[in-house]
Amino acid sequence: MIWRALLGRFSISVVTLFVVSVLIFIGTNLLPGDVAQILLGQMATPDSLAALQAKLGMDQPGYVRYFMWLRDVATGDLGFSKAGLGAGNATPIVQIIEPRIYNTLQLTSMVAVVAIPVALFLGLLAAMHPGTRLDRTITFSTLNLISVPDFLVATFLVLVFAVYLGWLPSIAYLRGDETGWGLIRALTMPTLTLMIIVSAQIIRMTRATVLNVMSSPYVEMAILKGVPRRRIILRHALLNAIGPIVNVIALNLAWLVGGVVIVEQIFAYPGLAKLMIDAVLVRDLPLVQACAMIFCASYVVLIFVADMASILSNPRLRHPK
Repeated sequence: MIWRALLGRFSISVVTLFVVSVLIFIGTNLLPGDVAQILLGQMATPDSLAALQAKLGMDQPGYVRYFMWLRDVATGDLGFSKAGLGAGNATPIVQIIEPRIYNTLQLTSMVAVVAIPVALFLGLLAAMHPGTRLDRTITFSTLNLISVPDFLVATFLVLVFAVYLGWLPSIAYLRGDETGWGLIRALTMPTLTLMIIVSAQIIRMTRATVLNVMSSPYVEMAILKGVPRRRIILRHALLNAIGPIVNVIALNLAWLVGGVVIVEQIFAYPGLAKLMIDAVLVRDLPLVQACAMIFCASYVVLIFVADMASILSNPRLRHPK
């Protein structure tokens, strides 16, 4: 039964990726502008423009280009940057993306390692003391942080720690040879910004889910028997609340991979999201499509992992009637 549920989730994930690939291809081809025109400039002749378009494969019908692109992506071949091809420098997209993926995963890992334990601790702390001043303070703070846009949080941190105090650099530009304290110092500002944004959502979900489980009959019976509230939450309620909590963690991790465009722009961080923005500016469609597929695949994979965790942790999902 459990394998049938997991196979069903996996099939949905594959279909979702296929539908998303169609939308990505259509959306990128609807972008205004022409990479050939951008490379050759406004003074390009129609003959030179047509020759470059044929070289880039832009003269083929849309459905032909889609299935060729889908076949290459399925085999792990992301193709070449069209901007590089037009300039006579055929740079494989994999070589362009690899260091950016490493930078994005590096930042995401630092945020996750710090934010998830802190958020779970504060969410459980609020659930252990509902209605108290501590609970109201945590709830009020997280509600305000969720309401504040990420660019405002980043700007505030730059003003405080970079401009007024001078403790941290205002940009997180990486040369590639940073190690130890130099790397930590460069990544502290974007990490702190993302940690504040991500933690607030996980704290609220953790508190709400645990308190919802605490209203169950078996928990009320345990309370009547005199079991300490902390033991009930940590040993009983948390296990039944793990599904929704893992889901919100997965969504936030997926957002960290592809949704940090503004943060990367503000701190000049050379991540995958900033690479996609730069590719859009020069209409490098294969590069845009590759970045978009990586973002969407990250969402699908993380949500699939969250579904697996929900199924494995909940007997009612493992053995549905």
